[in-house]
Amino acid sequence: MMDNTAFRVTRPSRRLRLDTLVRLRWLAVAGQTAALLIVHIGLDYPLPVGLAFSLVALSAWINVFLKIRSPAAVRVSEKAAALQLAYDILQLSGLLYLTGGLGNPFAFLLLAPVMVSATALSAWYTLALGALATFAASFLTVSHFPLPWPGEVGFSQPPVYVIGVWLALVLTLGFMSTYAFKVADEGRKLADALAATELVLQNEQHLNALDGLATAAAHELGTPLATILLAAKEMTDEFEDGDHRKDDILLIRQQAERCKAILRRLTSLSSDEDSTYQRMSVSQLMEEVADPHRGFGVEIVVEGAGDGPEPVGTRNAAIRYGLGNLLENAVDFANDKAEILAQWDARTLTITIRDDGPGFTPDLLARIGDPYVTRRGRNRETGGGLGLGFFIAKTLLERTGAKLFIENRSPPATGASIRVTWPRATIEAKEQVDAYGFSGHKQPQDLDNPT
Repeated sequence: MMDNTAFRVTRPSRRLRLDTLVRLRWLAVAGQTAALLIVHIGLDYPLPVGLAFSLVALSAWINVFLKIRSPAAVRVSEKAAALQLAYDILQLSGLLYLTGGLGNPFAFLLLAPVMVSATALSAWYTLALGALATFAASFLTVSHFPLPWPGEVGFSQPPVYVIGVWLALVLTLGFMSTYAFKVADEGRKLADALAATELVLQNEQHLNALDGLATAAAHELGTPLATILLAAKEMTDEFEDGDHRKDDILLIRQQAERCKAILRRLTSLSSDEDSTYQRMSVSQLMEEVADPHRGFGVEIVVEGAGDGPEPVGTRNAAIRYGLGNLLENAVDFANDKAEILAQWDARTLTITIRDDGPGFTPDLLARIGDPYVTRRGRNRETGGGLGLGFFIAKTLLERTGAKLFIENRSPPATGASIRVTWPRATIEAKEQVDAYGFSGHKQPQDLDNPT
């Protein structure tokens, strides 16, 4: 059983590519230029075209400077990205100030930099940019140049309408940025948690691969070991009893025999003939899961009963890790006792893990199984972490065909109860394919007989 803290994924700071920001700004420059040309030349509306195009040109020159100074693939820090987005808000606010304030139909483009921040930056920077956009919108409500309009009499909106536009902009800003941030953050958490799950699978695959490497090493070492044994046997007859050299030869022979026995055991790890290693009953599985968690001041009860013979399946690291993680959580929160109980019939196998602790709170019960649902254990210093353990265990168990049912125990009993159910045919499959996509059995490799 590997502890949750072994899989703490370092979540890097969110970094945007500089090229992404530059491309978005070029798009804004193109759109602003087109809008100004259409209004000033196409519609012949009066506006302070010199100042307006100066602001557009400033954005273009900033892009040129950034492209020359830094390669396109570089990723900027959150602070640098937030400063660039803040500039975009201020530049757009300047254009709106020159072209009618919130009466300009393009005023809702103030939302764009905040949306980019919500999907790529942290909550603090998103909140700061949202506050800046709100301040800019509030300033444009009371101070701005007239809206470009034909004729000598300009177009003016009633104050109530302007306030309504401001309120709509601010509410949309709050709702859209919160929604975008939540969706993006959930996606990031899920991606990090799945990466941690793949790390577990990769580590278990490496452990399984050691089995084959040990067999190959035993096969290769068989011939030189046989030579050593033969030479030691012949040299033994060349010395009289009591000669210290004969004692040394006997020691060499004894240790070579020991190596021979070790190599035979290594070979049996990958052999279908070693049913003790390759096959595991449910009771053996539960004892193996429970054993690492004893000795922490919590009694662990292991029981199993059912109709018919006890299920016997192929060893599966995903099942052992998943059940072990669930039992670890039960031990963390148990007051005095944690239980791992097995029941089976002709069709299903159910393993229930429960404790006598406080159980799940209603809000946690509604979110259990999601990544990064964190709650620190009380009995063990290893509790807590990023809350990935339960998500990884659930993912691994479901990949083996299991279904999980999570609930609190019925009163007057207290504590949490987690039922894991498999179709019995899945557990007892003779050639079971495990969660990594390869078979639990390997072809045996014979060790050269070193005699």
